[in-house]
Amino acid sequence: MSKDDQKKHSDSYRQIMKATSIFGGVQVFNILISIIRSKVVAILLGPAGIGLVGLFNSTTLLISSLTNFGLGISAVKDIAAANESKDDLRIAKVVVVVRKLVWFTGLLGASITLVLSSVLSELTFGNTDYTIAFVWLSITLLLNQLTSGQYVVLQGLRKLKYLAQANMMGSGLALLASVPIYYYLRLEGIVPAIIITSFFTFGVSRYFSKKAKTQKVKVSYQEAKKEGRGMMLMGFMLSLSGIMVLGESYVIRIFINNFGGVEEVGLYNAGIALVSTYVGLLFTAMETDYYPRLSIVADDNAKANLLVNQQVEIAVLILAPVLTILLVFIDWAIIILYSSEFLAVNVMIYWAFLGIFFKVAAWVVGFLFIAKGASRLFFWSELISNLYLLVLNMLGYYYGGMAGLGFSFLCSYILYLIQVYVIAKMKYGFKFNPAFVKIFVLQFTLAVICFLLIKFVSKPWNYFIGVPFILFSAWYSFKELDKRLQLKEMLANFKNRK
Repeated sequence: MSKDDQKKHSDSYRQIMKATSIFGGVQVFNILISIIRSKVVAILLGPAGIGLVGLFNSTTLLISSLTNFGLGISAVKDIAAANESKDDLRIAKVVVVVRKLVWFTGLLGASITLVLSSVLSELTFGNTDYTIAFVWLSITLLLNQLTSGQYVVLQGLRKLKYLAQANMMGSGLALLASVPIYYYLRLEGIVPAIIITSFFTFGVSRYFSKKAKTQKVKVSYQEAKKEGRGMMLMGFMLSLSGIMVLGESYVIRIFINNFGGVEEVGLYNAGIALVSTYVGLLFTAMETDYYPRLSIVADDNAKANLLVNQQVEIAVLILAPVLTILLVFIDWAIIILYSSEFLAVNVMIYWAFLGIFFKVAAWVVGFLFIAKGASRLFFWSELISNLYLLVLNMLGYYYGGMAGLGFSFLCSYILYLIQVYVIAKMKYGFKFNPAFVKIFVLQFTLAVICFLLIKFVSKPWNYFIGVPFILFSAWYSFKELDKRLQLKEMLANFKNRK
């Protein structure tokens, strides 16, 4: 490899790392906010309160995914393409169209929730006691979609600083407003707190979106229809996949509620938060920069494959030490984040953390379908994966409780990676490079060792024996990141400047 190619590769890795660091920091802040909120809810409301919050959120998210037409993803591509053209008039038109579309989709979601409020209460809780709650929650469907529209504009225009600030400030203000509501109203405060959170996040996102100035243009109905058709068609296919994800989440919660009760749902929500939300900060951080960059090179298979491999290498190198730490010290993490009442969920989390290795690789490859505009291919891939995820989760919980759920996650993520890899290889000639395979095998092996220590070595010896494996995982990740980013050189330069 020539020096110029080495520099290009290094610059690409650094761009990935820079974006991941910025939005990783944002996600860490958001997670700290989420931890405080979860801790407050866990202490004041207990597992039942967390179960209610989860059921309300999963229901409204399902309605949102049915009505938002996937604009949170599809519109980013259009705005990014307009921004790349440097045509101010074109940029302004696309932004106006997106803002019109999110108003339409937001009002659609709010109207459906309002009209079907009693039906949603019956489906979710088995009675109509929560009809008024869903009437009020219809407001959040509009506000959340408008907020998504503001984030899309900032992301597409590459205003990453404003996007980061909007995320952090919105989360912080929403927490300050919702905690007193939970304290004074307890279970009766769940719905008001959800609404207040939506108001604050919308207000902050709108403030920062206005700072990303574009030309003022008028767009007629016909122009908006013409410009928005592509976004809506692609977004519709993407939203169907989102519906399936949320539908699977909704059904499994109802299934757990029927067979185990609302407290079991609370345990499941806590486990999913650790598996998907806290660990998933890396996914969110990567998506902000990765998707627009991949969209730009998507037509060139060689460049796209290179970027996918670079992204998945960085993802596993960052994520692996975090997963090994959580595997060894998961009981402490649960107590700190929730309370000792939630320790029963650890058997689910152990298995699911092993599955995250496969999920992150599949997630990175799966974005290739979206970037190439293969929305139908993406839809069918997601349909198949969500079907076996739902079936395996239901079987896992029915026969093995929380431990069975964790094992089903692991099996599902392995199948998902095999599925997207085979499709990407057949359609686009994609393959993982040897460097990634080596990283994946070594780090996954270390995670399995930590898992076995926790399962079969008594406390506190499993902690003492596990720490060297954690350190080795961290050292190996640092060594490999240094090869790609010249971390030692960067640290030395920073020290000298200081």
